[in-house]
Amino acid sequence: MMVVIPDVLTPAEARRCRELLEQAQWADGRQTAGHIAARAKNNEQLADDDPLAEQIGSLILERLGANSRFIAAALPLKVLPPRFNRYTGDGSYGDHTDNAIFGIPGSPERVRGDLSATLFLSEPDSYDGGDLMIRGEFARHRVKLPAGHIVLYSARTLHHVTPVTRGARYAAFFWIQSLVREDSRRSLLLELDNTIQDLAAASPDSAAAVRLTGIYHNLLREWAIT
Repeated sequence: MMVVIPDVLTPAEARRCRELLEQAQWADGRQTAGHIAARAKNNEQLADDDPLAEQIGSLILERLGANSRFIAAALPLKVLPPRFNRYTGDGSYGDHTDNAIFGIPGSPERVRGDLSATLFLSEPDSYDGGDLMIRGEFARHRVKLPAGHIVLYSARTLHHVTPVTRGARYAAFFWIQSLVREDSRRSLLLELDNTIQDLAAASPDSAAAVRLTGIYHNLLREWAIT
């Protein structure tokens, strides 16, 4: 499942985040990669304990918590604090699969990475390259979104970022542990939710929408892990 959600941040919010990140202290991104991924990783990353990461990350989490499309697609149980990276000067990240388990800084808690998320903070015409390439079951998806848009995709997938040959690509990235672990079941629930919304919009008093809502919640009751 891959889902694009537009306008998680407004253009003004994305621009302000980018302006702040342009003044940040960046470190070699390989410092946070495992020994296999570090060979493929060539970017810069903001330290997790940088106050700017917490400031912008809090804004992103606040906006996501109020975004019904994100809630419906991710069915989030736990969301890791967003991290931030910068690609410039031919920076890239070769094929890799994200970790399965993540620790929360300063906490013994662990989070299972069911979904990966990338929130674009640079406008696509401000840099060349920097495409997020996600290998799906039948095709490879090329993702390069306007600033403030986010893409959610299964953390199981092999993916990479192509070299940035002009400008700078700023983005937030993080992982989500979903109430529903299986990607296929989340996809089914999202499709069912979309159908319910369409029916309710076309016919506010639709009895079918009421019945389907009951089916949705009973499936979620069967599949959710809390």
